[in-house]
Amino acid sequence: LDFLMQEFNREANTLASKAAQLDATQRAIDLKVIIEQIREQVQNVE
Repeated sequence: LDFLMQEFNREANTLASKAAQLDATQRAIDLKVIIEQIREQVQNVE
C-alpha cells in the first residue's frame, strides 16, 4: 500500500506540473495532501 501511495503522489505531482489553470493546480495540491494523509494511515497500520 505504501508503494501505491508513492505512485499516487507521483501522478499528483505530474498533474500539478502540467495543469494550465490555477484551479486545476490547487486541486492537484489538495489531492497531494489527501494522499499524504492516507500514506500516514497506511504506515500506522503496517
